[in-house]
Amino acid sequence: MQHRPVPARICPSCDGFASASITLGGRDHSGQRRTITAHCRTCHGTGTVPPLRQLLEDAADTAFTR
Repeated sequence: MQHRPVPARICPSCDGFASASITLGGRDHSGQRRTITAHCRTCHGTGTVPPLRQLLEDAADTAFTR
């Protein structure tokens, strides 16, 4: 029996496209476009979320430590 790695959980907010470059319009002194990078707030720019078990354990730790 072959073992398969657990597939990464793709972020539901950004569908795995965690970062985007947004042009500000205009160019700098060397002719390059001025851009900023925006990251997904849910996954913090990684494109994946932790496994469900880890999320549940973290939530339980937070709920029951009060």
